[in-house]
Amino acid sequence: MAIRLIVTITAAPGKGAELAEAYKARCLEVMKEPGCEQFEVSQSVVNPDKLAILERWTDQGALDAHARLNSTRPPLRPELRAGATEREDYAYNRTR
Repeated sequence: MAIRLIVTITAAPGKGAELAEAYKARCLEVMKEPGCEQFEVSQSVVNPDKLAILERWTDQGALDAHARLNSTRPPLRPELRAGATEREDYAYNRTR
């Protein structure tokens, strides 16, 4: 069963656009991983310092492989972030 992740990140004040830009290359890189169906970053129109990463993986095994690979990547400019990252995992069931 496919897995959907919604990850919310708060940028340092006034740094939302810069953090979103920093994620562009990471998104392209992750999309090449086996089992990745979606990996996109969006910036809130209400609060530009809030970002959401939408991920969809074919199954838990693909997500686990991504987690192992992701742990070897350097962090994206930590000075652009503020606060903790929040992550929610969902079983993906297309409803339309």
